[in-house]
This record gives sequence, C-alpha cells and structure tokens, in this order.
Amino acid sequence: MNNSVSEYNTVRPPLILKEYGRNMQKLVDYIKTIEDREKRTQAAYVLVELMKLINPNAKSAMETTQKLWDDLYIMAGFDIDIDSPYPPPDKELLNKPPQRLTYKESELEFKHYGRNILYLVKKAMELEDPEERESAVIKIGKLMKSFQSSWNRENVDEVTILRDLKKMSKGQLTIDIDRVRAENLFDSVVKERKSKQNKNRRSNGGRRRRN
Repeated sequence: MNNSVSEYNTVRPPLILKEYGRNMQKLVDYIKTIEDREKRTQAAYVLVELMKLINPNAKSAMETTQKLWDDLYIMAGFDIDIDSPYPPPDKELLNKPPQRLTYKESELEFKHYGRNILYLVKKAMELEDPEERESAVIKIGKLMKSFQSSWNRENVDEVTILRDLKKMSKGQLTIDIDRVRAENLFDSVVKERKSKQNKNRRSNGGRRRRN
C-alpha cells in the first residue's frame, strides 16, 4: 500500500477559495516559499494572469483586477510579502457577516396586492383635482379586485377593498360603497369590454331586424 492516501480530499487541508481549485492553491503556497522578494512578486503577477485565464468572466477592469489580487492574498492567508499594485484587503471585513436587508413592514402588509398598488396609491394621494382622484380610486379598485380574485376566488368583497385602500392611503382615498356596487365600478376591464360588445351586438341585431 503506497502513501497516496495523503492526496485524498479527506486529509488535505481545506481549500480557502474553491473556485480556483487545489492546483492554484499549491502555486500560492509555493510562491510564499520564494525567498527573493522581487522574484516572489514576479511570480505573483504571473499567477494573477493565470487566475484571469481560469475565470473567463473576469475583465480587465480595475475593480476586477483588484479582486484577483485580493483573492491571492486570501489564498495566502494574508501572509505574503509582495509588491502588489493594490493594498491587501481588510482581513476583518472577510469574516464580517453581510448586513441584513430591512423592509418596511407597513409596505408588506398587503402582499397580495403587490408593491405597484402602493405606488399607484401614493400617486393618487398627490392628485388635487377631485375628479382625477376619484377616477384614480376607481382604477386602483379594479386592479385590487382582480388581484384579490386571484388570491381568494371565493370571497371578493368591495367592502374589503375599500377598507384596504383607505388604510393604505391613510384615509385619503375612498368612495361610496353603495355607488361602487350599483355601478359596478370595480368590475374588471375584461368584463367591461364584454359588456360593451354585448350591447353592440344587441344594437346591431335590432337594426338588422328593422331592415
């Protein structure tokens, strides 16, 4: 039995940056052993060029080149003395967990309507003309009803829509519920088109009979 067991991944030291592979890590380890600083720096430049070749997405942009040098320092465990064109990256920043994204809970309260509805509500609140604001309320109500139908097909209620709209607009956008129901103001555009088509058909049919 030979000593090749030392090459098994289970006994090898863990890779610091797996995307570069173990051979690249070995080259970094070798460069660290070069005693002459100038030769060590030259070898580092050659290695960075090699890193570009194995990363086809890497471009010659300054920030990309700097990232490669940063990766070299990282693979060297920040223990390599070379004349780099960029300063070594901050070791503490690498171990710092990413900052957690924060969301405004108030904006996520009505998820089934989507963020675009909130945007339309804010725009409608800026309208000063009463007729324009009412028209905006009706259009928003139609969208909200269509979204609510997709989210909850069994219970599409104009009262709920108006309540949610009033809450999202902080009481600034509202309309009479009896009028909404009597005139079907929140019916979808598709229903309106079908209704108009049916009226046109009935009208055309009556004309034909008269002729």
